Amino acid sequence: MGNGNTGIVHTNTSLLAVEGTLPQVTVTSDEIDEMLAPARKRLRLPKGVLQRVAGVYERRWWRDTENGWKQGVVLAAERAMAKAGIMRDQVGLLINASVSRQHLEPAVSTGIHHSLGMPASCMNFDITNACLGFVNAMTMAAGMIDSGQIKYALIVGAEDVEEVQRGTIERINSKNSTRADFNNQFASLTLGSGAAAAVLGPTDAHPEGHRLKVTQARAGTEHHELCVANMQDMRTDSAGLLENGIQLILDTWKGANDAGLDFKSIDHVIPHQVSMVYTRNFSKITGVGMERIPVTFPDWGNIAAEAVPMTLAHIQNDVKRGERVLLMGVGSGLNTAMMEVEW
Repeated sequence: MGNGNTGIVHTNTSLLAVEGTLPQVTVTSDEIDEMLAPARKRLRLPKGVLQRVAGVYERRWWRDTENGWKQGVVLAAERAMAKAGIMRDQVGLLINASVSRQHLEPAVSTGIHHSLGMPASCMNFDITNACLGFVNAMTMAAGMIDSGQIKYALIVGAEDVEEVQRGTIERINSKNSTRADFNNQFASLTLGSGAAAAVLGPTDAHPEGHRLKVTQARAGTEHHELCVANMQDMRTDSAGLLENGIQLILDTWKGANDAGLDFKSIDHVIPHQVSMVYTRNFSKITGVGMERIPVTFPDWGNIAAEAVPMTLAHIQNDVKRGERVLLMGVGSGLNTAMMEVEW
């Protein structure tokens, strides 16, 4: 593997709005424990592992198990466009960045494009890169806005984890499952459902917007087998993912510092929402105090690609004009990207 970050400077793109939608059904980790009662009895698994190990106390599921995710993402997108003050026919690009998908094709973006009533002139496609997809999509759209190819972009995503979690519980409860199976599938139970949408547009036309400054990205693809999932099942080497993910972040952070970017003094750092172990490790290696790192995973779980935008939407009213915000995604594979936004 070569050394160094991919460094991208954004010249004329601002974040105009970011909104999230929380699903209606709260599922506590105590309830997950109850669902796992047969396995806990047979394998002598202790209660409260999700809370104690991951720090996840609740997650959300959609009430409408068929279309809840789509209703959620449409609601977030409509709110974001209204807040940004733009009409549908001004949007030149819609990117869906979610991990969840019911089918291999067509692209998830097509159903969202149709449900939103977007114009035929609005190009749409999916960008998938595990939990990093949303940040990648913002970087990609910013390049098109900076070059003048489009004026506005709508980045969306929705995760729906109920099916994978019910399937995981069923497999762990089966008579043939082992403690190793539980450990491999544990991370699936920390996931949560949710939806997010962001509108990007040209800075020169929107002085009220939040300016995208730079993206620093790095790949560590020698670790692409640490977390492998399909639409029913996710198997994770949690310890390996944590150790190598933290190392990749540290390398990226150092590379950004070497490039003259002072990320350490940034006012708000929004990392991907995984667990308390991960967040405290991130704080320790970067020197960014926990008071500058908002956490949502205790209440929402790990909402995959939407964790970062939903957390930003949740805290945006506490961010003051001119403050620096770092959006930081990490995706299985491993890939990471850090985007600085000037509020």
